[in-house]
Amino acid sequence: MVMLENGISAAMNAKIVGSGEKMIILAHGFGGDQSIWEKILPNLAQRYQVLVFDWNFSGAASNPNSFDAVKYSSFDAFSNDLISLVDEMNLKSFVFVGHSMSGMIGCIASIKRPELFQRLVLLGASPRYLNSEDYEGGFDISVVENILSNIECNFQSWAMSFATLGVGPSDPPSIEKFGKSLQSMKPDVALSVAKTIFLSDHRDVLEKIIVPCTIIQTTNDFAVPMCVCHYMHKKLKGSLEIIEGEGHFPQLTHHQLLIDILDRIMGFDCSNKDN
Repeated sequence: MVMLENGISAAMNAKIVGSGEKMIILAHGFGGDQSIWEKILPNLAQRYQVLVFDWNFSGAASNPNSFDAVKYSSFDAFSNDLISLVDEMNLKSFVFVGHSMSGMIGCIASIKRPELFQRLVLLGASPRYLNSEDYEGGFDISVVENILSNIECNFQSWAMSFATLGVGPSDPPSIEKFGKSLQSMKPDVALSVAKTIFLSDHRDVLEKIIVPCTIIQTTNDFAVPMCVCHYMHKKLKGSLEIIEGEGHFPQLTHHQLLIDILDRIMGFDCSNKDN
């Protein structure tokens, strides 16, 4: 395991585990932290170097008081942190797996520094969550306003109900895990990040991406309907991998299927896993 003691890598609790010639970066989404990858990390680390870290909004962040709501009112600031992190760790070529909001953060970073990215893997990502006349993102503005109101007024109970929706009702241990991670966020930080996520529109980013992309999507994701992944697939002209199942967290609920997809992306011969 490689960890640095200062700089942005220390602030983001960054660590590299595993070995191999190829590098994967796993970036968690809203309410999570690097532990959200614990079901797939040991397996991937047998074949690849894997970088995991905590975004500064996470409850696991090394300095939870460092989050600046004004600075991080757009994904642009997060993309700058990502670039600073990989530069500090001297990473030159990697596959970036961005879950949920991290998918679009990775897209923005790849436009700024395309030479760093071998491939973008967009796991349950969306460029826009709000519905409009010409686009179905999955959420009417009234629903988003209700979510933001509940975060502001009743965060702890909202977090557990949101965790059930996010993970899906059939996996109580994963619901509890994500719920506790979500509840560990500071409520004002959670509200700020939720506003950035739900009120942003990054559809114009897609046409600027030149890095190869793979979209991974479950068939029943409350946060990202299938029409969104098909919209992205059309815009990006990359590959699309569908996981039959529910939930926004296949790394928790369908982890072996996700590992198999990532191995195909990395060019690993899955038939040799047990040899």
